[in-house]
Amino acid sequence: MSDRTGLDIANVVKSYDGVRHAVDGVSLAIPKGEFVTFLGPSGSGKTTTLMMIAGFEEPTSGDIRLDGRSLVSIAPHKRNIGMVFQNYALFPHMTAADNVAFPLLMRGVERRDQMRRAAAALETVGLGAMASRHPRELSGGQQQRVALARALVFEPDVLLLDEPLGALDKNLREQMQVEIKHLHRKLGITTIFVTHDQTEAMTMSDRIAVFNNGRIEQFAPPLEVYARPATQFVGAFVGDSNFFDVRLRDPAQGTVVSAELGEVATVASPLAASSSARLMIRPEAFRIVDAARPAQEAMNQCDVLIDGSVNYGDSVLVLGRAGTASIRLRISGHEAMVLQEGQTIRVGWRAEDSCLLASVD
Repeated sequence: MSDRTGLDIANVVKSYDGVRHAVDGVSLAIPKGEFVTFLGPSGSGKTTTLMMIAGFEEPTSGDIRLDGRSLVSIAPHKRNIGMVFQNYALFPHMTAADNVAFPLLMRGVERRDQMRRAAAALETVGLGAMASRHPRELSGGQQQRVALARALVFEPDVLLLDEPLGALDKNLREQMQVEIKHLHRKLGITTIFVTHDQTEAMTMSDRIAVFNNGRIEQFAPPLEVYARPATQFVGAFVGDSNFFDVRLRDPAQGTVVSAELGEVATVASPLAASSSARLMIRPEAFRIVDAARPAQEAMNQCDVLIDGSVNYGDSVLVLGRAGTASIRLRISGHEAMVLQEGQTIRVGWRAEDSCLLASVD
């Protein structure tokens, strides 16, 4: 349990049948004002954890505390937590202003103050001029803003967003990402954002909690999750990755041996000497070695036989083989112009651009 003010989730377990755990011993300490994303595949436990924070699900065991006070026995509407759902959940017969004011109505706020605060909340999300419109008269993005204003109008201690951008098209989703992050910086509310979209998690979060099978595999800032994943699952789920089986030859020097890559150097590892491991290298870490000066290029090098490629405009994803292993390289568009299927190229990568992980069965 953290001694900092904020939200503390302590060894929370949720089981619906007494046998399987939808959430299996999740613990997190989230200080006030932080933007945290719960990231993971469907069924990983992220939304169930969010619902327990909101009070819509009850933990089988464990505790959830806000500023030192346990929330477990407190009704959802008394937790002072705002919630935004993927489907907006707006009342179709109410105007935008009445939808936003509804939480204040439920709290017994006087009607005049309801409308004043609802108008201010709609101004905050840029919809002040649309207060009198009904949900059917608003676009998907505008409806999402109304839902966001409704969650903010009573000044919550924590804001929960359950895949709120999933129903929006790509451009609008990106615009809403920027707007939500801007609002977070402006208001400073502790925010938990649930998504299975890696890009949303990477661009919006102060820290990311990566869920898998009801547990958290890593809780760290986005760049750390990407560059130094704690497990092979995190490395594979977040971004594009190459994994190679290796044997540690000299852990102190960070030297490993790979049947596909030959002898390569990587960062020092706490894994025992001679133990098996997996070397992770992101596709963009590779670059083509200058054939005229191979010795002056990157420390680690291997030959790649090109099987095919996918052109993304600014870059090309090269699919190939290094020995018996499949390999993916992300090469800049200019460099990739001369590459052809069936060609063998030599590529290099820096030791600091690779990461050593324990093998999983």
